[in-house]
Amino acid sequence: MATALLICDDSNMARKQVARSLPDGWDVDITFATNGAEGIAAIKEGKGDVLLLDLNMPVMDGYEVLEAILKQDLPTLTIVISGDIQPEAHQRVKSLGALDFIKKPVDKNKLTEILKAYGVFSEGDLITNEPPVSEPSPVDKAVDKVELPPAIDLPTLDIEVSPEPELPTRPAIEIDGDMRDCYQEIANVAMGRAGDLLARLLNVFVLLPIPNVNLIEVSELTMALSDVESKDKTSGICQGFIGAGISGEALLILNDSSFKDVASLMKYDHELDNHIELELLMDMANLLIGACLSGISEQLDMSFSQGHPVVLGQHRKISELIATNTNKWKKTLAIEISYSIENYPIKCDLLLLFTEESVITLNNKIAYLLD
Repeated sequence: MATALLICDDSNMARKQVARSLPDGWDVDITFATNGAEGIAAIKEGKGDVLLLDLNMPVMDGYEVLEAILKQDLPTLTIVISGDIQPEAHQRVKSLGALDFIKKPVDKNKLTEILKAYGVFSEGDLITNEPPVSEPSPVDKAVDKVELPPAIDLPTLDIEVSPEPELPTRPAIEIDGDMRDCYQEIANVAMGRAGDLLARLLNVFVLLPIPNVNLIEVSELTMALSDVESKDKTSGICQGFIGAGISGEALLILNDSSFKDVASLMKYDHELDNHIELELLMDMANLLIGACLSGISEQLDMSFSQGHPVVLGQHRKISELIATNTNKWKKTLAIEISYSIENYPIKCDLLLLFTEESVITLNNKIAYLLD
């Protein structure tokens, strides 16, 4: 009898990756859920004897799903597959009843190993109804012995073909829904790598959002950051990066009210001034920008070279910080990640801005992930 398997993840690309990573030949009946609420409903319908669960999702996240499973005593065995790889995340999902934790992008061998370890999958669950290999029939053997006449040489015709008109080679700079989903999932994994380093550096739990991905006019960048803009003044660092056909800038923006807590968590004993705050900002930028770019390059199988960080300004509004960047390009692929720290009023935003030309290369890079 087929195992009822539920894959719960808001990313279509991630759901497909997990499905492709299941053991070959495993007799399963797969159901997909795009958020935790759909996942809980599917379990109640008997479609989730085994649950492969993401953590960062809209409507109802993975932690809330695990809490609901415990509270309602729902019959499912859960393995978490997430880009949030903080040690605290591992501990929390285990305490909420998850069997184990696998980091994204999922490794097929690791998933199979864990499924076997907990008795969820065994070699006896494989489908073994492959058709037998039959011997060739007497008719087939007779056909094999038929001798064909020699090939006839035909005269070569010299036909002049007019060249086809040249077509525009530059594709339209756009991203559809599937591409946006793919970019968001890539950013999600990269965000988790950076969040893990930040959590270890500050010895805290980092609250990770769903990355915001948009292809926008650079002039609209301030509007896109309206949720980040506040009465609080901010300080920012900008760092350029370049790879094979890809270039852009990374901006780290930290609310000024966060400096005091960041300094305390990083064991700075000196009195805060502009110099100390700039040093803290540089430390945060080096960690988050470097880790995010490394996470993206790993998934796209390429590398980035980073330029020297440049101070955008201190104690200014976000619109003022990014004003110098809005006249460089016409359109940008903007990835926005807002990091916050549990139990601390610390808020920093990381913006990855890719040039128009980069979008063409990036779209080609991710095309294989969409197959």
